[in-house]
Amino acid sequence: MRELVAAVRRGDAEAVTSLLESGADPDTLAEGLPVLCLAVAAYDTDVADALLQAGADPLRPLPDGSTPLTRAVDGGSHLLTHALATGRKPLTAPARAEMLARARRWADAGAETELRRITGLTGPIERIRVEDGEIGWWCEQLTLGPATVRDEHRAILTSMEALYGIRTPFGELAARALAHPDRSHVVWCDVVFTLGRRIDEETWQRSRDLLDHPDRTHRLLAADLLLSLILGDVVKGGQPFWERGRELVPWAEQEEDPQVLAVLLHAMTHDSAPEIEAVGLSCLTHPDPRVRALVPETVHRPESLTTVLALAHDEDPGVREAVCHWLAHHRGPEPEVGDALVSLTHDEQQVIRIGAVSGLAVRDDPRCLEAGHRIGPVAEELRDDERLHDVWRYRRRREEADGG
Repeated sequence: MRELVAAVRRGDAEAVTSLLESGADPDTLAEGLPVLCLAVAAYDTDVADALLQAGADPLRPLPDGSTPLTRAVDGGSHLLTHALATGRKPLTAPARAEMLARARRWADAGAETELRRITGLTGPIERIRVEDGEIGWWCEQLTLGPATVRDEHRAILTSMEALYGIRTPFGELAARALAHPDRSHVVWCDVVFTLGRRIDEETWQRSRDLLDHPDRTHRLLAADLLLSLILGDVVKGGQPFWERGRELVPWAEQEEDPQVLAVLLHAMTHDSAPEIEAVGLSCLTHPDPRVRALVPETVHRPESLTTVLALAHDEDPGVREAVCHWLAHHRGPEPEVGDALVSLTHDEQQVIRIGAVSGLAVRDDPRCLEAGHRIGPVAEELRDDERLHDVWRYRRRREEADGG
């Protein structure tokens, strides 16, 4: 059906779904290939999902001996591979083995080396950064001649091994993440997610041991893994390391890299201990705002409140926003908290003004009524912020209390 082919080509998942519901064949051919291959080549997960839900065959043999699934693996698409491997049609054992073997070949060789091998070309490679705005990670897309791939093969291998119950050694997974030394790269994220779901003592100890590594990237990975382990398994539940952040204090005290320190502090904030608070307060004037922004979350004693309030006037808006968030959720009776929130309702950043007004309203501070006018016309990206309704909720509570 030409309409379906056209909809797939332009990436219109809504139209594709509508046509499929009207009886279009999900395995419709376009130039001799099923339209699922068009979605795979375009890295269009939404369209691929629609086709798969309608019964498109990810294992359909193609003229060159490949299948839509193996094309997704070769193309380096982590999300597409997962979608095709976990669709309505379970993979056969041979298909699983082939998928894992292909992913491992690409992961071991590296995207550039394998791309040059399959094309036979030696010229320059075009590289672009592709960001996923919804998930927040990125990858590199490489094009050489007629072939384009993304460098997500190590993520494909990691997630598929985990899916099929293969416990890949810690060191091998760590090496995959370190091959892409950026906390936002899809491979790094997937390795941290996979190891973080293990929540066992071996993984905790191996991660903590990495904190002694002389290379800051190794320590950053360690901090990220420890944070993930502390947060626990959000799918199955369980947080066995939730209150073990205090074990990281010796490393936080000596860490000089600001990014590593920030992640360590984030991990430690889920625990409560005097030594954690001491580390946080020692960072009050740290030159990196990422570190200063985490100081409030380490504070638990009322006598430290004055120190936190000093950060409400920090030069960095990210720090002020973090302090505003902390104050808005602080339930202590100290009048200084309300005063600090009133001050923040004058901040130049609208998101901070919204948070401060919300904090006053939640604290039943009548000053939220006047402060609410200082929010101003709400920017489009903030119009769905639930905190904008807190002043209205405050009014309702007051009316009910007055018998209205």
